[in-house]
Amino acid sequence: MNRSPARSFPRVRLRRNRADDWSRRLVAEFRLGVDDLIWPVFVVEGEGQRLPVASMPGVERFSVDLLVEAAAEARGLGIPAVALFPVVPRERKTAEAAEACDPDNLVCRAVRALKREVPGIGVICDVALDPYTSHGHDGLLREGHVVNDESVAVLVRQGLTLAAAGADVLAPSDMMDGRIGAIRDGLDDAGHQGVRICAYAAKYASAFYGPFRDALDTGGLLKGDKRTYQMDPANAAEALAEVALDLEEGADSVIVKPGLPYLDIIRRVKDGFGVPTFAYHVSGEYAMLKAAVANGWLDNDRVLLETMLSFKRAGADAVLTYAAVEVARLLHR
Repeated sequence: MNRSPARSFPRVRLRRNRADDWSRRLVAEFRLGVDDLIWPVFVVEGEGQRLPVASMPGVERFSVDLLVEAAAEARGLGIPAVALFPVVPRERKTAEAAEACDPDNLVCRAVRALKREVPGIGVICDVALDPYTSHGHDGLLREGHVVNDESVAVLVRQGLTLAAAGADVLAPSDMMDGRIGAIRDGLDDAGHQGVRICAYAAKYASAFYGPFRDALDTGGLLKGDKRTYQMDPANAAEALAEVALDLEEGADSVIVKPGLPYLDIIRRVKDGFGVPTFAYHVSGEYAMLKAAVANGWLDNDRVLLETMLSFKRAGADAVLTYAAVEVARLLHR
């Protein structure tokens, strides 16, 4: 940016444009709108179920019948899409994640209900095995090690099952090598060329996921940790390599996860590739904000909007946030 030596105080007073609400709005560099929001939603078995998540105040798990109502409200607020995460009963979890490929599993039934009852809202489905495995990993476990290629084969079958149910977008979050290309080939060969892939391209082995695991009731199941496939928080250039590979393999958009601790990664990805780039405002980030609000330390509405705007400023085209409905209501005010 060129700066003229003549632009100096007192002739230049930057506060002039800040003096009134109307002028602040006129010169705002970034905008936040409901079109920027994706709502992650937890789905449970049963009917009439609306179960709170203790570690995520304001977040609930919905049975399919009430999910339809909640998604209709989200659509009415202008939220473009929901992202589904199933709470799989422990008795249906197995070492080989067989439930993930059952065409009548919980998430497939939820997808069909949403496509039938709430037309016009996008349905994004997570592709990963951790909700379905008895050991809590995103892939198959062999002698204590998460194997890559065997896991990818199951992920392809899972993706095809979700596409057949009507999912608009598959979001592989497992971080196995080569899974985007394999899923893309599987979709195309099965006639699902229109199904999009939104890759969790830079998903870090983060300490901010704890409340999410509470919501899915996977606490205590995980054997070991996920650092052999999720990214090291110390690495940034590696994130760009991951994004480049996923795009080469056919991803239509990419996700950086978590969000706030990785704003620098969001900016580097957006500047480096210019593709649709989404931030995931994860469960731990959400829970910290709500805990501070509950203690009277922060103003809920202002901090929520400021947080969302920070993602936009960093380069995110959209944000997955558990506060999507709440943010949308604030924006409508």
